[in-house]
Amino acid sequence: MPQLSPQARARRIKLILFDVDGVLTDGKLYFLPTPGVQEDAGKTEFKGFHAHDGIAISLARIGGLKTGLITKRVSDNVALRARDLKLDFVHQGVSHKQACFLEIVATAGLKPEQAAFVGDDIVDLPPMRAAGLAIAVKNARPEVKRKAHYVTPHSGGEGALRDAVEFILKAQRKWEQVLQEYVGG
Repeated sequence: MPQLSPQARARRIKLILFDVDGVLTDGKLYFLPTPGVQEDAGKTEFKGFHAHDGIAISLARIGGLKTGLITKRVSDNVALRARDLKLDFVHQGVSHKQACFLEIVATAGLKPEQAAFVGDDIVDLPPMRAAGLAIAVKNARPEVKRKAHYVTPHSGGEGALRDAVEFILKAQRKWEQVLQEYVGG
């Protein structure tokens, strides 16, 4: 069977799922201790999210793509960002990302080849292998880049998800129409 090009794979995508730390963020974790509180309970976590990735979710929605995240960590910041972005699927605290990926795909009434997964580290390899389009961010680990069908020009936390969405929408020849609808021109 001939190998499909990344663009041919992207043309089939109806769902884009992604990791959080290292994809939606730069991968750095910031903790601020709470004065007077002992141990781990006394900390506040901070994450930075790029506005380009937020717009990417809006563009994906206009282009008919469902969106969602799968992450091993659990974070109130991620829950808030996911709610603000109105993601279709939000799964935190996931130990087995491939099983979760396949569950989401089935829930969406799709086949794995109709879903993309964006990752940056080895924990993302199982869902990337199951996906019809495996995407690695620019600063992904070498093992992840080798398994990807497409590597974004930007790093995680710097617009990488936007790159992934644009790549898919351009392959589907929806980009210009989506832009027109988004900017109202």
